[in-house]
Amino acid sequence: MSREFRHIIRVADTDLDGTRKVGHSLSGIKGIGTRLANVIAVKAGVDPEARLGVLSDDEVERIEDVIKDPSKHGVPSWFLNRAKDVGTGRHTHLVGPSLDLQAKFDVEEMKKVRSWRGYRHAYGLKARGQRTRTTGRTKKSMVVKRKRGR
Repeated sequence: MSREFRHIIRVADTDLDGTRKVGHSLSGIKGIGTRLANVIAVKAGVDPEARLGVLSDDEVERIEDVIKDPSKHGVPSWFLNRAKDVGTGRHTHLVGPSLDLQAKFDVEEMKKVRSWRGYRHAYGLKARGQRTRTTGRTKKSMVVKRKRGR
């Protein structure tokens, strides 16, 4: 069986460059950094230094399986980006659009319970303790306007 080189590979609903190494290319998926990408490649039984375009379909499926449930494959819980989920109580790892959607739901939940961070989000203010006296003034401050001259 001859293995053809593929320039674009679809992994976890993201198009990845096949000319890059596996460890580096997987970091193009939102929610996966370089260290986690290398761990995923090792847990899937793929060489992280190999080019992504030369992998077989079976190897790509193993990588996707590890991405879907990394804790099942022995990835430590401190690697995952959703520790002790409020709804389920499990350690999970979100990637791609589900990561954005979950962050939006978290902000809406903070607004609903009227926590301090939710209040700051609701009024469009800085939520993480930054200064607000001089920075973050995009289209919010009123400058002194002069009357049109006669």
